[in-house]
Amino acid sequence: MKRSIAALAAAGATVLGCTAVLTIPQASAAAQGCRVDYTVTNQWQGGFQAGVKVTNLGDAVTGWSLKFAFPDAGQKVAQGWNATWSQSGTTATAANADWNRTLATGAATDLGFTGTTTGANPIPTSFTLNGVTCTGSTTPTTTPSTPTTTTTPSPGGTPLAANGQLHVCGVHLCNEANRAIQLRGMSTHGLQWFDSCYNDASLNALANDWHADLLRIAMYVQEKGYETNPAWFTDRVNSLVGEAEERGMYAIIDFHTLTPGDPNYNLDRAKTFFAAVAARNSARKNVIYEIANEPNGVSWSGIKTYAEQVIPVIRAADPDAVVIVGTRGWSSLGVSDGSSETEIVSNPVNATNIMYTFHFYAASHKDNYRATVSRAAARLPLFVTEFGTVTATGGGTLDQPSTTAWLDLLDQLQIGYANWTYSDADESSAALRPGTCAGSDYGTGRLTASGALVRSRIDTPDHF
Repeated sequence: MKRSIAALAAAGATVLGCTAVLTIPQASAAAQGCRVDYTVTNQWQGGFQAGVKVTNLGDAVTGWSLKFAFPDAGQKVAQGWNATWSQSGTTATAANADWNRTLATGAATDLGFTGTTTGANPIPTSFTLNGVTCTGSTTPTTTPSTPTTTTTPSPGGTPLAANGQLHVCGVHLCNEANRAIQLRGMSTHGLQWFDSCYNDASLNALANDWHADLLRIAMYVQEKGYETNPAWFTDRVNSLVGEAEERGMYAIIDFHTLTPGDPNYNLDRAKTFFAAVAARNSARKNVIYEIANEPNGVSWSGIKTYAEQVIPVIRAADPDAVVIVGTRGWSSLGVSDGSSETEIVSNPVNATNIMYTFHFYAASHKDNYRATVSRAAARLPLFVTEFGTVTATGGGTLDQPSTTAWLDLLDQLQIGYANWTYSDADESSAALRPGTCAGSDYGTGRLTASGALVRSRIDTPDHF
Protein backbone atom coordinates (compact mmCIF):
# COMPACT_ATOMS: atom_id res chain seq x y z
CA MET A 1 0.00 0.00 0.00
CA LYS A 2 1.08 3.57 -0.48
CA ARG A 3 -1.73 6.01 -0.14
CA SER A 4 -3.16 9.16 1.60
CA ILE A 5 -6.11 10.63 3.73
CA ALA A 6 -8.99 12.89 3.55
CA ALA A 7 -11.61 15.62 3.49
CA LEU A 8 -13.01 18.60 5.42
CA ALA A 9 -11.66 22.09 5.03
CA ALA A 10 -10.21 23.52 8.21
CA ALA A 11 -12.13 26.63 9.25
CA GLY A 12 -10.36 29.98 9.17
CA ALA A 13 -9.35 30.68 12.74
CA THR A 14 -9.43 33.74 14.90
CA VAL A 15 -7.24 32.92 17.86
CA LEU A 16 -8.63 33.66 21.28
CA GLY A 17 -6.95 32.83 24.55
CA CYS A 18 -9.74 32.44 27.08
CA THR A 19 -8.54 30.81 30.27
CA ALA A 20 -10.73 29.70 33.12
CA VAL A 21 -8.99 28.53 36.30
CA LEU A 22 -11.28 26.83 38.79
CA THR A 23 -10.03 25.43 42.08
CA ILE A 24 -11.73 23.84 45.03
CA PRO A 25 -11.26 25.78 48.31
CA GLN A 26 -8.06 24.78 50.10
CA ALA A 27 -9.87 23.54 53.19
CA SER A 28 -11.49 20.64 51.36
CA ALA A 29 -8.66 19.93 48.90
CA ALA A 30 -6.93 17.59 51.36
CA ALA A 31 -9.83 15.12 51.24
CA GLN A 32 -11.26 15.62 47.75
CA GLY A 33 -10.67 18.28 45.15
CA CYS A 34 -9.67 19.24 41.70
CA ARG A 35 -8.35 22.03 39.57
CA VAL A 36 -9.46 22.62 35.98
CA ASP A 37 -7.62 24.90 33.56
CA TYR A 38 -9.90 25.52 30.59
CA THR A 39 -8.50 27.45 27.62
CA VAL A 40 -10.21 28.44 24.38
CA THR A 41 -7.30 28.17 21.97
CA ASN A 42 -9.15 28.90 18.73
CA GLN A 43 -12.47 30.44 17.75
CA TRP A 44 -14.05 31.00 14.37
CA GLN A 45 -17.48 31.71 12.94
CA GLY A 46 -19.69 28.98 14.40
CA GLY A 47 -16.99 27.02 16.18
CA PHE A 48 -14.15 26.90 18.69
CA GLN A 49 -11.42 24.67 20.12
CA ALA A 50 -10.63 24.24 23.81
CA GLY A 51 -7.97 22.59 25.94
CA VAL A 52 -8.86 21.22 29.37
CA LYS A 53 -6.23 20.37 31.99
CA VAL A 54 -7.56 18.36 34.93
CA THR A 55 -5.49 18.18 38.13
CA ASN A 56 -6.48 15.89 40.99
CA LEU A 57 -5.90 17.63 44.33
CA GLY A 58 -7.52 14.95 46.48
CA ASP A 59 -7.06 11.25 47.05
CA ALA A 60 -5.95 9.08 44.13
CA VAL A 61 -8.78 8.07 41.81
CA THR A 62 -9.06 5.16 39.40
CA GLY A 63 -11.82 5.89 36.92
CA TRP A 64 -13.06 9.45 36.61
CA SER A 65 -15.66 11.56 34.86
CA LEU A 66 -15.42 15.31 34.32
CA LYS A 67 -18.68 17.20 33.79
CA PHE A 68 -19.22 20.83 32.91
CA ALA A 69 -22.10 22.99 31.72
CA PHE A 70 -22.07 25.42 28.84
CA PRO A 71 -23.91 28.72 29.36
CA ASP A 72 -25.74 28.41 26.04
CA ALA A 73 -27.75 25.59 24.45
CA GLY A 74 -26.10 26.35 21.11
CA GLN A 75 -22.68 25.20 22.33
CA LYS A 76 -21.89 21.57 21.52
CA VAL A 77 -18.87 19.30 21.76
CA ALA A 78 -18.14 18.16 18.20
CA GLN A 79 -14.98 16.08 18.52
CA GLY A 80 -12.70 15.41 21.50
CA TRP A 81 -9.48 13.64 22.36
CA ASN A 82 -7.76 11.96 25.34
CA ALA A 83 -11.17 11.06 26.82
CA THR A 84 -14.56 9.67 25.77
CA TRP A 85 -16.75 12.72 25.16
CA SER A 86 -20.55 13.01 25.27
CA GLN A 87 -23.13 15.72 25.83
CA SER A 88 -26.69 15.89 27.13
CA GLY A 89 -28.38 19.25 26.91
CA THR A 90 -25.85 21.87 27.96
CA THR A 91 -23.83 19.38 30.07
CA ALA A 92 -20.71 17.87 28.52
CA THR A 93 -18.97 14.80 29.97
CA ALA A 94 -15.39 13.61 29.50
CA ALA A 95 -14.76 10.08 30.81
CA ASN A 96 -11.24 8.74 31.23
CA ALA A 97 -9.40 6.82 28.52
CA ASP A 98 -7.67 3.57 29.42
CA TRP A 99 -4.23 5.15 29.62
CA ASN A 100 -5.23 8.06 31.94
CA ARG A 101 -7.74 6.13 34.05
CA THR A 102 -5.75 6.59 37.26
CA LEU A 103 -4.97 10.06 38.62
CA ALA A 104 -2.71 10.09 41.66
CA THR A 105 -2.81 12.96 44.13
CA GLY A 106 -1.38 15.97 42.30
CA ALA A 107 -1.46 14.21 38.91
CA ALA A 108 -2.85 15.97 35.86
CA THR A 109 -4.16 14.97 32.44
CA ASP A 110 -4.73 17.11 29.34
CA LEU A 111 -7.95 16.82 27.34
CA GLY A 112 -9.35 18.80 24.46
CA PHE A 113 -12.19 19.17 21.99
CA THR A 114 -13.60 21.18 19.16
CA GLY A 115 -17.13 22.51 19.44
CA THR A 116 -19.86 24.46 17.72
CA THR A 117 -21.36 27.66 19.06
CA THR A 118 -24.10 30.14 18.18
CA GLY A 119 -21.89 33.04 19.17
CA ALA A 120 -21.89 33.23 22.99
CA ASN A 121 -18.60 32.98 24.88
CA PRO A 122 -18.01 29.20 25.27
CA ILE A 123 -16.80 29.29 28.90
CA PRO A 124 -18.46 26.60 31.07
CA THR A 125 -20.26 27.69 34.22
CA SER A 126 -19.16 24.84 36.48
CA PHE A 127 -16.95 21.73 36.64
CA THR A 128 -17.27 18.52 38.66
CA LEU A 129 -14.84 15.60 38.87
CA ASN A 130 -16.57 12.39 40.02
CA GLY A 131 -19.33 14.56 41.43
CA VAL A 132 -17.00 16.87 43.41
CA THR A 133 -17.51 20.48 42.44
CA CYS A 134 -14.46 22.51 41.47
CA THR A 135 -15.37 26.09 42.29
CA GLY A 136 -13.46 29.30 41.76
CA SER A 137 -13.32 32.24 39.39
CA THR A 138 -12.99 32.68 35.64
CA THR A 139 -10.65 35.25 34.17
CA PRO A 140 -10.88 35.20 30.38
CA THR A 141 -8.22 37.05 28.40
CA THR A 142 -8.22 37.86 24.71
CA THR A 143 -5.28 37.82 22.35
CA PRO A 144 -5.93 38.93 18.76
CA SER A 145 -4.80 36.63 16.00
CA THR A 146 -1.64 37.42 14.05
CA PRO A 147 -0.89 36.01 10.60
CA THR A 148 2.04 33.61 10.55
CA THR A 149 4.87 34.95 8.40
CA THR A 150 7.87 33.12 9.80
CA THR A 151 9.63 30.53 7.66
CA THR A 152 10.43 28.28 10.59
CA PRO A 153 8.74 27.99 14.00
CA SER A 154 10.33 29.18 17.20
CA PRO A 155 12.68 26.39 18.36
CA GLY A 156 11.22 26.50 21.86
CA GLY A 157 7.76 25.69 20.53
CA THR A 158 8.51 22.79 18.21
CA PRO A 159 7.68 19.13 18.81
CA LEU A 160 11.39 18.30 18.83
CA ALA A 161 12.21 21.01 21.37
CA ALA A 162 9.33 19.91 23.59
CA ASN A 163 10.16 16.21 23.58
CA GLY A 164 13.83 15.65 22.71
CA GLN A 165 15.09 12.10 22.27
CA LEU A 166 12.21 9.63 22.11
CA HIS A 167 12.11 6.08 23.43
CA VAL A 168 9.63 3.27 23.90
CA CYS A 169 8.20 2.86 27.39
CA GLY A 170 5.77 0.01 27.86
CA VAL A 171 3.40 0.14 24.88
CA HIS A 172 3.87 3.85 24.25
CA LEU A 173 6.25 6.20 22.50
CA CYS A 174 7.64 8.48 25.22
CA ASN A 175 9.64 11.67 25.37
CA GLU A 176 12.70 12.60 27.41
CA ALA A 177 10.47 13.27 30.41
CA ASN A 178 9.14 9.70 30.14
CA ARG A 179 5.70 10.96 29.16
CA ALA A 180 3.67 9.05 26.57
CA ILE A 181 3.15 11.15 23.45
CA GLN A 182 1.47 10.90 20.04
CA LEU A 183 3.19 12.17 16.88
CA ARG A 184 1.05 13.17 13.90
CA GLY A 185 2.31 14.05 10.45
CA MET A 186 2.61 13.26 6.77
CA SER A 187 4.45 10.83 4.54
CA THR A 188 6.19 11.78 1.34
CA HIS A 189 5.45 9.89 -1.82
CA GLY A 190 8.31 8.17 -3.66
CA LEU A 191 11.29 10.50 -3.96
CA GLN A 192 11.96 9.21 -7.48
CA TRP A 193 8.64 10.65 -8.62
CA PHE A 194 7.75 13.56 -6.34
CA ASP A 195 11.05 14.97 -5.09
CA SER A 196 10.02 18.46 -6.27
CA CYS A 197 7.23 18.42 -3.65
CA TYR A 198 9.75 18.60 -0.79
CA ASN A 199 11.21 22.10 -0.76
CA ASP A 200 11.44 25.04 1.63
CA ALA A 201 7.91 26.27 0.87
CA SER A 202 6.21 22.90 1.27
CA LEU A 203 8.13 21.92 4.41
CA ASN A 204 7.48 25.34 5.95
CA ALA A 205 3.77 24.86 5.29
CA LEU A 206 3.87 21.43 6.92
CA ALA A 207 5.64 22.75 10.01
CA ASN A 208 3.99 26.17 10.39
CA ASP A 209 0.52 25.83 8.88
CA TRP A 210 -0.26 22.16 9.46
CA HIS A 211 1.70 22.12 12.76
CA ALA A 212 2.83 18.59 11.91
CA ASP A 213 5.06 16.73 14.35
CA LEU A 214 6.81 14.53 11.83
CA LEU A 215 7.74 13.91 8.22
CA ARG A 216 7.93 10.31 7.02
CA ILE A 217 10.51 10.03 4.25
CA ALA A 218 9.37 7.22 1.95
CA MET A 219 12.40 5.91 0.08
CA TYR A 220 11.39 3.18 -2.34
CA VAL A 221 13.96 0.44 -2.81
CA GLN A 222 12.60 -0.94 -6.07
CA GLU A 223 10.35 0.80 -8.62
CA LYS A 224 13.18 3.08 -9.87
CA GLY A 225 14.20 3.79 -6.28
CA TYR A 226 17.27 3.19 -4.12
CA GLU A 227 18.61 0.21 -6.07
CA THR A 228 19.09 2.43 -9.15
CA ASN A 229 21.24 5.07 -7.41
CA PRO A 230 22.07 4.31 -3.75
CA ALA A 231 24.28 7.38 -3.27
CA TRP A 232 21.67 9.88 -4.47
CA PHE A 233 18.80 8.38 -2.47
CA THR A 234 20.91 8.13 0.69
CA ASP A 235 22.00 11.76 0.37
CA ARG A 236 18.43 12.93 -0.29
CA VAL A 237 17.09 11.09 2.76
CA ASN A 238 19.81 12.62 4.95
CA SER A 239 19.02 16.05 3.56
CA LEU A 240 15.31 15.74 4.38
CA VAL A 241 16.11 14.53 7.91
CA GLY A 242 18.09 17.74 8.37
CA GLU A 243 15.27 19.85 6.89
CA ALA A 244 12.83 18.30 9.34
CA GLU A 245 15.21 18.92 12.24
CA GLU A 246 15.58 22.60 11.30
CA ARG A 247 11.82 22.96 11.55
CA GLY A 248 11.54 21.05 14.83
CA MET A 249 9.88 17.98 13.31
CA TYR A 250 10.72 14.32 13.77
CA ALA A 251 11.68 12.28 10.70
CA ILE A 252 10.84 8.64 9.98
CA ILE A 253 13.35 7.11 7.57
CA ASP A 254 11.20 4.60 5.68
CA PHE A 255 12.92 1.78 3.77
CA HIS A 256 9.90 1.51 1.48
CA THR A 257 9.80 -2.13 0.45
CA LEU A 258 6.63 -3.21 -1.30
CA THR A 259 7.49 -5.43 -4.28
CA PRO A 260 8.86 -8.01 -3.69
CA GLY A 261 7.19 -8.35 -0.34
CA ASP A 262 9.81 -10.40 1.50
CA PRO A 263 12.18 -7.88 3.13
CA ASN A 264 14.96 -10.49 3.13
CA TYR A 265 15.24 -9.91 -0.63
CA ASN A 266 16.72 -6.51 0.24
CA LEU A 267 18.64 -7.58 3.35
CA ASP A 268 22.08 -6.57 2.05
CA ARG A 269 20.76 -3.28 0.68
CA ALA A 270 19.06 -2.59 4.02
CA LYS A 271 22.26 -3.20 5.96
CA THR A 272 24.23 -0.89 3.65
CA PHE A 273 21.59 1.85 3.71
CA PHE A 274 20.90 1.83 7.44
CA ALA A 275 24.60 1.70 8.29
CA ALA A 276 25.03 4.89 6.25
CA VAL A 277 22.03 6.86 7.50
CA ALA A 278 22.50 5.80 11.13
CA ALA A 279 26.13 6.93 11.07
CA ARG A 280 25.13 10.24 9.46
CA ASN A 281 22.23 10.99 11.84
CA SER A 282 23.37 9.43 15.12
CA ALA A 283 23.82 12.81 16.80
CA ARG A 284 20.30 13.92 15.90
CA LYS A 285 17.36 13.42 18.24
CA ASN A 286 14.64 13.59 15.60
CA VAL A 287 15.28 10.30 13.76
CA ILE A 288 13.10 7.18 13.81
CA TYR A 289 14.03 4.20 11.62
CA GLU A 290 11.33 2.20 9.78
CA ILE A 291 13.12 -0.85 8.44
CA ALA A 292 10.45 -2.49 6.21
CA ASN A 293 7.41 -0.69 4.88
CA GLU A 294 4.87 -3.40 4.01
CA PRO A 295 6.04 -7.01 4.17
CA ASN A 296 3.72 -9.25 2.16
CA GLY A 297 3.82 -12.84 0.97
CA VAL A 298 6.16 -13.64 3.86
CA SER A 299 5.70 -15.22 7.28
CA TRP A 300 6.13 -13.39 10.58
CA SER A 301 9.18 -15.53 11.31
CA GLY A 302 10.73 -14.31 8.05
CA ILE A 303 10.10 -10.68 9.00
CA LYS A 304 11.47 -11.28 12.49
CA THR A 305 14.65 -12.83 11.07
CA TYR A 306 15.15 -9.79 8.85
CA ALA A 307 14.58 -7.35 11.73
CA GLU A 308 17.02 -9.12 14.02
CA GLN A 309 19.75 -8.70 11.40
CA VAL A 310 19.05 -5.06 10.49
CA ILE A 311 18.45 -3.61 13.96
CA PRO A 312 22.01 -4.38 15.20
CA VAL A 313 23.39 -2.47 12.19
CA ILE A 314 21.45 0.60 13.27
CA ARG A 315 22.30 0.15 16.95
CA ALA A 316 26.03 -0.01 16.15
CA ALA A 317 25.91 3.63 15.01
CA ASP A 318 22.78 5.00 16.71
CA PRO A 319 22.05 3.06 19.91
CA ASP A 320 19.27 5.32 21.22
CA ALA A 321 16.85 5.80 18.33
CA VAL A 322 13.47 4.10 18.06
CA VAL A 323 13.18 1.41 15.36
CA ILE A 324 9.83 0.46 13.79
CA VAL A 325 9.34 -3.08 12.46
CA GLY A 326 6.91 -3.91 9.64
CA THR A 327 4.28 -6.60 10.21
CA ARG A 328 2.75 -9.36 8.11
CA GLY A 329 0.06 -8.77 5.50
CA TRP A 330 1.13 -5.32 4.27
CA SER A 331 1.77 -4.18 7.86
CA SER A 332 -1.72 -5.15 9.00
CA LEU A 333 -0.51 -7.08 12.07
CA GLY A 334 -1.30 -10.12 9.93
CA VAL A 335 -5.03 -9.41 9.59
CA SER A 336 -4.91 -9.13 5.79
CA ASP A 337 -3.29 -12.58 5.73
CA GLY A 338 -5.95 -14.11 7.98
CA SER A 339 -3.75 -13.92 11.07
CA SER A 340 -3.62 -11.55 14.05
CA GLU A 341 -1.34 -9.77 16.47
CA THR A 342 -0.99 -12.92 18.58
CA GLU A 343 1.85 -14.22 16.40
CA ILE A 344 3.90 -11.15 17.34
CA VAL A 345 2.90 -11.18 20.99
CA SER A 346 3.98 -14.80 21.30
CA ASN A 347 7.16 -14.37 19.26
CA PRO A 348 8.36 -10.76 19.48
CA VAL A 349 11.48 -9.37 17.84
CA ASN A 350 14.50 -9.89 20.09
CA ALA A 351 15.37 -6.21 20.50
CA THR A 352 14.54 -3.27 22.76
CA ASN A 353 13.25 0.24 22.01
CA ILE A 354 11.20 -0.97 19.05
CA MET A 355 7.65 -0.51 17.83
CA TYR A 356 5.50 -2.41 15.34
CA THR A 357 3.87 -0.98 12.23
CA PHE A 358 0.18 -0.92 11.39
CA HIS A 359 -1.20 0.48 8.11
CA PHE A 360 -4.80 1.06 7.09
CA TYR A 361 -6.83 2.59 4.29
CA ALA A 362 -10.13 3.79 5.67
CA ALA A 363 -12.39 2.70 2.81
CA SER A 364 -10.89 -0.81 2.75
CA HIS A 365 -10.07 -1.56 6.39
CA LYS A 366 -12.82 -1.13 8.93
CA ASP A 367 -14.23 -2.64 12.12
CA ASN A 368 -12.29 -5.92 12.24
CA TYR A 369 -9.02 -4.05 11.70
CA ARG A 370 -9.94 -1.47 14.34
CA ALA A 371 -10.77 -4.27 16.78
CA THR A 372 -7.33 -5.78 16.18
CA VAL A 373 -5.58 -2.48 16.86
CA SER A 374 -7.60 -1.98 20.04
CA ARG A 375 -6.51 -5.39 21.33
CA ALA A 376 -2.92 -5.16 20.14
CA ALA A 377 -2.35 -1.71 21.63
CA ALA A 378 -2.58 -3.19 25.12
CA ARG A 379 0.28 -5.60 24.37
CA LEU A 380 2.46 -4.04 21.64
CA PRO A 381 3.93 -0.56 20.98
CA LEU A 382 2.28 0.47 17.69
CA PHE A 383 2.90 3.24 15.17
CA VAL A 384 0.69 3.85 12.13
CA THR A 385 3.46 4.91 9.77
CA GLU A 386 1.04 5.03 6.81
CA PHE A 387 -2.71 5.41 6.40
CA GLY A 388 -5.14 6.70 3.83
CA THR A 389 -8.68 8.01 3.74
CA VAL A 390 -9.56 6.10 0.57
CA THR A 391 -9.14 2.51 -0.65
CA ALA A 392 -5.94 0.49 -0.43
CA THR A 393 -5.25 1.31 -4.08
CA GLY A 394 -4.79 4.97 -3.19
CA GLY A 395 -7.89 5.89 -5.17
CA GLY A 396 -11.64 5.89 -4.87
CA THR A 397 -13.91 8.12 -2.85
CA LEU A 398 -12.90 9.57 0.48
CA ASP A 399 -14.44 7.59 3.36
CA GLN A 400 -14.84 10.31 5.96
CA PRO A 401 -16.79 8.30 8.56
CA SER A 402 -14.25 5.46 8.61
CA THR A 403 -11.32 7.90 8.61
CA THR A 404 -12.81 9.78 11.56
CA ALA A 405 -13.41 6.53 13.45
CA TRP A 406 -9.80 5.51 12.84
CA LEU A 407 -8.28 8.80 13.93
CA ASP A 408 -10.50 8.98 17.01
CA LEU A 409 -9.25 5.51 17.98
CA LEU A 410 -5.60 6.43 17.42
CA ASP A 411 -6.03 9.59 19.48
CA GLN A 412 -7.64 7.61 22.28
CA LEU A 413 -4.83 5.04 22.27
CA GLN A 414 -2.08 7.66 21.76
CA ILE A 415 -0.80 5.95 18.63
CA GLY A 416 1.20 8.14 16.27
CA TYR A 417 0.45 8.32 12.58
CA ALA A 418 1.59 9.58 9.18
CA ASN A 419 -0.80 10.12 6.28
CA TRP A 420 -0.17 8.98 2.72
CA THR A 421 0.69 11.30 1.03
CA TYR A 422 2.05 14.80 1.13
CA SER A 423 2.25 15.03 -2.66
CA ASP A 424 0.34 16.24 -5.70
CA ALA A 425 -0.09 12.76 -7.17
CA ASP A 426 -3.13 12.41 -9.41
CA GLU A 427 -4.94 10.14 -6.95
CA SER A 428 -7.53 10.84 -4.29
CA SER A 429 -5.15 9.89 -1.49
CA ALA A 430 -2.85 12.85 -2.22
CA ALA A 431 -3.10 15.86 0.09
CA LEU A 432 -2.17 18.41 -2.60
CA ARG A 433 -4.00 19.16 -5.82
CA PRO A 434 -2.30 18.09 -9.06
CA GLY A 435 0.20 20.71 -10.23
CA THR A 436 0.80 22.16 -6.77
CA CYS A 437 4.46 21.14 -6.62
CA ALA A 438 5.23 23.05 -9.83
CA GLY A 439 4.54 26.29 -7.95
CA SER A 440 5.27 27.81 -4.54
CA ASP A 441 1.76 27.95 -3.02
CA TYR A 442 1.13 25.19 -0.47
CA GLY A 443 -1.72 26.95 1.33
CA THR A 444 -5.14 25.56 2.20
CA GLY A 445 -6.48 26.52 -1.23
CA ARG A 446 -4.19 23.88 -2.76
CA LEU A 447 -5.48 21.01 -0.60
CA THR A 448 -7.60 18.13 -1.82
CA ALA A 449 -10.58 16.94 0.20
CA SER A 450 -8.31 14.35 1.80
CA GLY A 451 -5.61 16.92 2.56
CA ALA A 452 -8.09 19.31 4.16
CA LEU A 453 -9.49 16.62 6.44
CA VAL A 454 -6.09 15.38 7.52
CA ARG A 455 -4.79 18.89 8.11
CA SER A 456 -7.82 19.65 10.30
CA ARG A 457 -6.85 16.70 12.53
CA ILE A 458 -3.11 17.36 12.61
CA ASP A 459 -3.60 21.08 13.21
CA THR A 460 -4.96 20.61 16.73
CA PRO A 461 -2.95 21.03 19.94
CA ASP A 462 -0.42 18.37 20.79
CA HIS A 463 -0.57 16.94 24.28
CA PHE A 464 3.08 16.88 25.14
